[in-house]
Amino acid sequence: MDKLKETIQHPNLHIGMRNVKTALTATLCALLYFPFGRNPTFACIGAVFGMGYDMNNSKLHGGNRLFGTAFGGFIAMALFRFYIIFYPDGRKTLFMLLLFFIGVVVLILVSQNLWPGAVQPGSVVLSIIFFNTPVETYVSYSLNRIFDTGVGVVVALLVNYFLPRERLVRWLEACHLRKKDTEHPDD
Repeated sequence: MDKLKETIQHPNLHIGMRNVKTALTATLCALLYFPFGRNPTFACIGAVFGMGYDMNNSKLHGGNRLFGTAFGGFIAMALFRFYIIFYPDGRKTLFMLLLFFIGVVVLILVSQNLWPGAVQPGSVVLSIIFFNTPVETYVSYSLNRIFDTGVGVVVALLVNYFLPRERLVRWLEACHLRKKDTEHPDD
């Protein structure tokens, strides 16, 4: 509690390179979508999740988001398709809850064997498709969500690949925008 109080009284408002790269990545995703009139929300979210402090961290967190979205989306599409055979209007029933339960279990099993960090983002997609997506759009929603998340993660990986911290530090030092003895080695 003392740490929280101290942080509130004396916030550390430092904008580091990771902050800038994250904002750049999300903005690039939005810019990519503008010409197509497509909503960039999930691409931007994928980009933020995919921006790590280095390439390996980006692969891990971006992979969590991408694989989780794909696993959850495909499992939800299959189970929801089965559900609407019996309830074409998609109304909420106890049978839906049973299929949702099965979906979460399958998601966990698939994730444990293929990509353990996929459980949480996969559960989000699974929940949205089961409880918040109309029958008419559950397939397009799932596929669009997977695609958009993939775009965001790929943009984050590309930005982190082409603009690694070491390269940015050298450029900023060469431009005299950063001191050689950095005060913030963690950003």
